[in-house]
This record gives sequence, C-alpha cells and structure tokens, in this order.
Amino acid sequence: MASVIYSLVVVSVCLVSSALGAHWNHSVYLDDDYRLLWSISGSDITFEVQARTHGYIGLGFSKDGTIYGSDIVIGWVHQGQVHFQDRHVKKNGDGQPLVDSSQDYILLLGYENQTHTVLRFRRKLDTCDVAHDVPITNDTMRVIFMYHDEEPHGSKYTPGSLPDPAEAFKQVRSLFLTQRVNQSPIKLDARMKIMELRNQDVELPQYTDSLHWCKMFKLSDINRKHHLIRYEPVFDSASSVPYLNHVILHECQGSSPDLEILSRETGRACYQTNRSILTCNSIVAAWTRGSEGFSFPSEAGYPLDSNQARFYLMETHYSSRLDINEHPSAKSKVMVDSSGLKIYYTSALRSHDAGVLSVGMDPNWRHIIPPGQGHVVSEGHCVGECTRKAFPRDGINVFAVMMKTHQIGRQIKLRQIRYREELLPIAHDMNMDYNYQEYRRLDSPVRVLPGDRLIAECIYDSSKRSAITLGGLTTREETCLVLTLYYPRQKELTTCHSLPSLPTVLHSLGINELVPGSNPVRIVSPTELAGMTLETRLISYDWENNFKSFQYVTRKGSFKPLCWSAKNQPLPVSENLDGYSPNITKSYKLQQTCSFLRPPTGVGPNVANVSFQNRNHYVTESETNVDHPFANEKFPLVNGGGSSGDDGDGIGDDDDDDSVDLDGNNVIEGAARSKVSRSSVTELMGLSGASLPPTSLLQSQMMAYLLFIIFLNSFRIALERIVL
Repeated sequence: MASVIYSLVVVSVCLVSSALGAHWNHSVYLDDDYRLLWSISGSDITFEVQARTHGYIGLGFSKDGTIYGSDIVIGWVHQGQVHFQDRHVKKNGDGQPLVDSSQDYILLLGYENQTHTVLRFRRKLDTCDVAHDVPITNDTMRVIFMYHDEEPHGSKYTPGSLPDPAEAFKQVRSLFLTQRVNQSPIKLDARMKIMELRNQDVELPQYTDSLHWCKMFKLSDINRKHHLIRYEPVFDSASSVPYLNHVILHECQGSSPDLEILSRETGRACYQTNRSILTCNSIVAAWTRGSEGFSFPSEAGYPLDSNQARFYLMETHYSSRLDINEHPSAKSKVMVDSSGLKIYYTSALRSHDAGVLSVGMDPNWRHIIPPGQGHVVSEGHCVGECTRKAFPRDGINVFAVMMKTHQIGRQIKLRQIRYREELLPIAHDMNMDYNYQEYRRLDSPVRVLPGDRLIAECIYDSSKRSAITLGGLTTREETCLVLTLYYPRQKELTTCHSLPSLPTVLHSLGINELVPGSNPVRIVSPTELAGMTLETRLISYDWENNFKSFQYVTRKGSFKPLCWSAKNQPLPVSENLDGYSPNITKSYKLQQTCSFLRPPTGVGPNVANVSFQNRNHYVTESETNVDHPFANEKFPLVNGGGSSGDDGDGIGDDDDDDSVDLDGNNVIEGAARSKVSRSSVTELMGLSGASLPPTSLLQSQMMAYLLFIIFLNSFRIALERIVL
C-alpha cells in the first residue's frame, strides 16, 4: 500500500512539474556539452544550465573575458541533494571561486539524469552586490562557463574545495542577454521561399592580409513584391569561419550594363572600380562575426521586388589572423571559401516596409585616433538638415540597431537630439566586443522625427598602440558606425555620415597652412613646421601632451555632413553644408542604480559610474514571456553587504582590495546549500510561495489543488483499508 501511495505522489509531482514548466525566450549551446537557456521578466532573469557531467557546473559573468574578477554561480547534485552557491573570483587571486557573503542567486530546480546535470536559478539583473556581482545590462555580456567531471571534495564551502577550477573553466562567450534577437525556428509554409546567396571559391587571404570580396546577384524571378523576414549565415566549412568578418548585402538601383556584366562573374575584389558599387547604397542584410542572423519583427519586412530592384551586391570581408612565425607551413596552403547568406522571404506581406540607415563616421584617414590613450571619443553626425529633407512627416521607427567598431572600440552610443534637447540614447553599449557585433532588438520602436540629429559616439582604447590609428575598412583601421533598422522605408537617405573638415584636422595637429598642390603634402606654417610633410607630423606629433587639445578641436570643430541616397547620390541640402556640434541646452537625466547608491567604503560617488537606465534598459523581446513555477520563491540564504570601485568606463573595473575580507567564506553549509531537491513535493508543486502570471497562476493552483486532493483521498482510502 505504501508503494501505491508513493507512486501516486511521484505521478502527481511529474504532472505538476510538467504543467509548471518554463518557457524560454533564448537558448544557446556554449559548447557541445553545455546548453544555456534564459528569459527575463521585469527586473529578474532566470537561467537554466544543462551540462553533460555528473560533477560540478558553473555559470558567470566576466568584466574582461577572464575568470579573474568574475561573478559566478557554482552547483552540483550529490546523492539527490542539490548544492548551489553564489561565488566570485578575486581579480588578483588564484582563480578559486570563493563563496559570497551575499547569496543573490536563487535556486529553483536541480537534478541529475543519466548523462546531465541541470540547474535552474534566478537573480536580479542588478543585485546591488557591487563587491562581487556583475550587473546584467544591455551591454555586451562576457559569459563564462565551467564544468568538471568531479564533485567538490572535503569541506565544500572553503577555498580549494573545487577540483581544478582552471580545468573546469572552458571559455568566454559574448552575448546580448537583454536585447538578443529571438532566432526561434521559423514556420515554413507555401508562401515562404528560401534562397542561398553564396560566393564561389574565393581564395582566402594569408597571414594578416584583408580582402573585401564583391559578388553580384540578379534576382529576376521575384516578379512581385515579397518581404524578406529573416536571414542567417551559410558557412562553407568550419575552417573558413575564422576568416569571415562580415557579410553585407546591398540593393542596387537601376539595371545598367555594368550591373548585368558583374552578375555573370564569379566576383571580384571590391573598391578596385567604382562602377560596380556606385548605385548599390542600400543595405538589405548585415551579418558580422558571432551573429546567428536576424529575424524581422512580425510587423515589418524588407521589400524584395525585381520590378523595383533586381541586382544585389554581396560584400564579404575576409581577414587572416595567422602569424607567419607561428604557422610557417600555412604559406603553401591555399584555402577557398563559398560562404554567404541564406534569406527567407514570403509573399504574405507585413504591415511595413523596413529599411536600413547607416549613421556614423565615414571610413577615411581624417578619422584619427591618437596612440597611447585609454579614452578617445569620435562622433559621426547625421545632421537635422538631412533627416528633415528625407524622413516622412511622421518620422521613422527604429526597431533594431547594429553598432560597429573594430579592434580598439570599447563603447558606442546612438544619441538623439531634437531641437536643443538630447533625448535618451536609442542604444548604448559600454562593453563592446569586436568579435560579437550583431543586431539587437529594441523593446519598442523609437520614433525619429524630421529634423532630429543622430550621433554615433564611439570610445576607443588605444593605450596599447604606439602609432596612430586611422579610419578605414581594414580591421587594423577603425570605424564608428550604427546600422539602424527602421520602418517605414524611405530611399532619399540611406547613408548619413560625417567627416572632420580638413581645417579641423589641420587645427587639431597644430598646422595653419599646407603647400597647395604639394605631393607629398607639405606644411607652410607655422614656421617651426615649415617643410615637414603631413605624414611626418602625424607620426611624430607629441600626442601625450597635446591629446586634450586635439580631442577638443575634433569634437567642437567643423565637419562635413555626408548624406547619400539609395542611388549613392548626395542630398543637395548637404553638399555645401558645414556642420558643427549641437548646442544642447536640455539633456536627459541619469537614473541612479542601486549599485551607484552603494559606493565602496571610503569611495565617494562617481557620476561617470552611473549606468543610466535608458528606454531599452533591461529588456528583451516581448513576443514571448517566461512562465516558470517558482517566480518569487525565497530561500533563507545569508545576506551581507559589500561593494567595490569603478573607474567610470562603464565596464566596471573592480579595485579588489584583497586586504579586506569581504568574501564571507564562513558561510555555513546549511545556508549556502539549496533547499530544493527533486524529492521536495511542496516545492515542485508550487506550494511554497510560488508566483506566476495571472493565467498560469490560476491554472497551476487549480492543478496543484486537484492533485493534492487526489493525493489526500488516496491516502485516506489507503488508511481506511489498513484499518479494516
């Protein structure tokens, strides 16, 4: 009889667990044996880790891509008991994850099966534990993960208890956690078509060479309007993936003989002839390294119609990172690549035609980044005169952005100015990763009106470079661009860039006048520079002592607006226009986070340390919501204070004072260990303070109540039979 009762309990638990299962917005395989799933609800984020091991597993967040100074959670299952702790690794420590005094991660579920260990847990996006936790924001997050075949030995909560943390630490992966585009499987139907646009045996560059390859496609069979609703990369082979930096598909206007000829070729190096690129100035799709592609929201799609445009130019940027000294045998190997894009398009038209507007600095040598500086600001302006001329009266609605720099870019912001008021930034990333720059979806579209100015503001760290960096197309050069996806589409303005004027550049270098028509370009005045070439001045300039004046001149001096249409023709309104930095009289207010309100002991508030909460802070797509059974479950974990410093660069440097014991490693086992296990019936049935969305809550409570009544009745009947 006892076995019957036990079976009823097990069945009830399984049914309720299934009914109260989680629905995840996002999932990614960090490697073949480690899967991460997550969803965001309000100010909470819920994770599930599924790792192929019966040892311990870990998930954390790093500020610099290493395990040192990271915020990490460690867990494992031993004899049915789940062990789970909020830990951290000291910046200047030995790599051992130490137990936090403030336990800010809440375990929701943990178990093992024949192959995997699974942990589900929740935390606040900003836990306010500035000593040991990393806030989860709209910035690019460096996610670290660990797993090991063994469980901790000896005393499980003291330093040194985890077997081989260095071996367990696998790698770091950059991700957008709050604004990641949902790449859920697309539903195919009779109106959906798929097309692959691929290169043909492009010879890959060797060593540090770079190649921009252009291939023209003629799409003449799309004889009526369709909407492109998704695209994703198609890789030729795993060996060629490291060579790919970006793939951009451009729409070409017109049907010139040059375009027809190019469409019959296998491709050619870009920028050797202008004829093939002049009329291809509308971006259709953009993939960059680390991206999974992009799915348009349900209300918009990019219009494809061969009656309007039948030629499309695909530009692929290849670069090699091989060092000839490290790979001398690679010189004789010739590799070819046929990667490209897969596009999904449908005849079931959506409400809006989408377009892409490029905002930023034009790739040109006038974009100068001095060496040896930790904080260099560059700004690319899309001036109000151009948006007033091009945008419809009701404006455009920006729903996604891709922010791009090259190797030394650290931060980028898309600013919006209306009259003399600066509005909340449309997007901001204070922790850029050159190897992960894909589209991020805004929580709600941002309206940009005619006359608004947009500014792409980029911050670079050139402290490790001894020579200047110039703007350009190669990865050694730099860029500052924001691609904005918006609707409704307009063709008058597709590229909205700027470039410092020549007088501004000369003034920033302490030059008054050049010799007209000289080659190489020589300086006339001031007298002490007379006869020197411009190139020599750039190389020999005393950047250390003159950086502040250089930065002031480049930001406040005149610039040339570059506003171009889909046909790659300048807007007349911008041809003779000199631009200047806007005179802003009203700005948005920085909203203080709890981390800002709790500065470290002895450290005063730093305004630059404020991580402002813009309109898209802590958001994800609203198309689906997590529905997990333990939304507000609390466990009696030890809580404590703690904080650390920040140098104001937004990445959150922690001046970890190892002389102060904030680690709290005297946490008792009962406090650090989870109260949840698979045998805890009331936890799994959501009867311990669970909270759900209204509909799910009612259904789940009814299910739990009914099953609980069935259990009680079965138990009563069993007892009656025993008595009888």
